[in-house]
Amino acid sequence: MMTGKRLIEIYQILYDRFGPQNWWPGETAIEIITGAILTQNTNWTNVEKAIANLKANNCMTAEKLHNIEISRLAELVRPAGYYKLKAKRLKNFLDWLFENYAGQLTNIKDVDTETLRTQLLSIKGIGPETADSILLYALNRHIFVVDTYTARIACRHGLIEQGADYEQLRLLFQSNLPEDTALLNEYHAMLVKLGKEFCKPKAQCVGCPLEKLPHNLDIEQF
Repeated sequence: MMTGKRLIEIYQILYDRFGPQNWWPGETAIEIITGAILTQNTNWTNVEKAIANLKANNCMTAEKLHNIEISRLAELVRPAGYYKLKAKRLKNFLDWLFENYAGQLTNIKDVDTETLRTQLLSIKGIGPETADSILLYALNRHIFVVDTYTARIACRHGLIEQGADYEQLRLLFQSNLPEDTALLNEYHAMLVKLGKEFCKPKAQCVGCPLEKLPHNLDIEQF
């Protein structure tokens, strides 16, 4: 119970300081999914350039992304880095979507979240963070997205033991927060902002929204 109260306290403090983050940027679900795949191992500015290329070439639909030659797709997403690999990963997702759901995201609305998550994780190149980003941000499913920022902040604030794996961190947040996808969306986005601006590998505690909460920096650097 105390963990739940502390998580809500942290959420409210961050929301009061940062306000809504308006994640995930994207006009359609397929654009959000594309961004989630392309953002692996790169920054969002590069992803925006790649998505702009896809839009400029009228490719931002599931059907057009599925039908485009992979070599052409790779060139269009080149700004995102590892462009050949990411083009293949995007194609892997689209192949799954067309083979199982006739290429329509609306056809998966009745599939329960855990089943859908298992299916996404079976796609080559789709790991837990990407799968959960797709589920939360594109499909509005009740699931928490974990990343390095989440782990760093949770460990420093004594919410979980250092060395906890992805699933332990995901369940820590997901099981202790209300079933509110908008809240989970904002929470993850605000943790990313906190991690980038304050809770860096070398912490900048002065001025941090969570500065007055108990925390411990005497742990291995992330």
